Amino acid sequence: MLRTALVAICLTFVPAPASVPASVPASVDAYVEQYRAATGLPGVAVAITKKGEVIHAAGYGRTATGEPVTAGTPMAMASVSKSFTALAVMQLAEQGKVALDQPVRRYLPEFTMADPRAAKITVRQLLNQTSGMADSAFREKSLPQPDTLQGAVARLRTARLAAEPGTAFSYHNTNYQVAARLIEVVSGRPFAAYLDAHVFEPLGMRHSTTIDTDRDLPATARGHLYVLGRAVAVPEPTGFGNGSGGVISTADDMAKWLIAQNAALPTLLSPRSVEEMRTASEQSRDYALGWMIGTTGRGTPVLEHGGDLFTSTAHELLMPGPGYGIAVMANTGMAFSDAHTLMTGLLAIVEGGTPQLPSSRPLLLTDLLFALLTLVSVGLAVRGTARARRWAARHTGWQLWRLTPYLAPIALCATIAPIHRVLARGRDAAWVQLVYLYPTFMVWLVTASAAALTVVAARLWSLARLRR
Repeated sequence: MLRTALVAICLTFVPAPASVPASVPASVDAYVEQYRAATGLPGVAVAITKKGEVIHAAGYGRTATGEPVTAGTPMAMASVSKSFTALAVMQLAEQGKVALDQPVRRYLPEFTMADPRAAKITVRQLLNQTSGMADSAFREKSLPQPDTLQGAVARLRTARLAAEPGTAFSYHNTNYQVAARLIEVVSGRPFAAYLDAHVFEPLGMRHSTTIDTDRDLPATARGHLYVLGRAVAVPEPTGFGNGSGGVISTADDMAKWLIAQNAALPTLLSPRSVEEMRTASEQSRDYALGWMIGTTGRGTPVLEHGGDLFTSTAHELLMPGPGYGIAVMANTGMAFSDAHTLMTGLLAIVEGGTPQLPSSRPLLLTDLLFALLTLVSVGLAVRGTARARRWAARHTGWQLWRLTPYLAPIALCATIAPIHRVLARGRDAAWVQLVYLYPTFMVWLVTASAAALTVVAARLWSLARLRR
């Protein structure tokens, strides 16, 4: 608790660095365009504020549909949405409609799980990600996806917890989906309508909303994958994200959000509630209620939250002491983290430093390697099929063990999702989502599996014919 209190004090009283130079907008423009040229990033929007002033809000490049990105282009905020959901819960708590340390089930009776310990999960534990729910116990992405917040809560009926509530931190989107459903039930109105009336409209965020699924993404918020160094527009894979990742906003609107946050939300929340939102849990030490607590490279305390979809990324950051705020929304996916990398560069500019540019397009050499392996796999399949009769003549018996090496790529293709879960320390992903994370690798893996099946089938057919 002492460490948390010290962090809160630092966030409030850290001395401000020198004023932002007047050349910052030009420096930001130059940096973003150089970054786009180096990486092939199709489009990005940026907002930078200081206290009550918008220093810079702009868009660069184009959307997936070819429209120019501007400061008014709606883009996906992904998990940045969690800070909006947490704010809405805190408003209900201030009104006495919710108590953070009371069980969720007191306000949301429909919240039930197969694990009896779920009855002890509190509202606060949802928001600071210590509920005990985790990807390792509930595969939220690879299971069939709900269409509504009510459905997101209902599918937990057969789920179990990974830990005793309140004992361990585990970042899990379902926590915030349950919190958003709680807001609906307690307030008596849909989550999107609540945010519009109590958050977006009071702040003047007239072009912001929240959505349920990938099907609801506006055309301007759709994104890209990098393949062989080029950005390719693709639809977001099937997924549900309201409450945890459904907010759609613009650079202009996010500038208003940043200004309000650095003013401690005087029109939306009391200073005491703001402080509570920005107090980290003892279990994580850096995750509060919808915000992460950290420092810049120069040691300035910050509040931030990143967001990742498979085809777009976003990042928000506050420097409460000097009063700066930065938001970045990029239309490329989580495998490349463009918004987060750009945030690092923009921070350097704001703090008077020089941002570093990527040296090359992301993963280009890796993509070229797997593209070559894909061609080699096709060539080997053609060769193996053409020579199947000759192979069968040399192996007159049913020596099927000689074909077992060909099963390796097939087995890997079939088990790649659970293998990824192990390598990602329990983080869940559906098989198709791995195609978005590792496109050229997955193309090679599927091609290699098909090639292996083709060769095995041709050899078995030839063996069968020779035995007749």
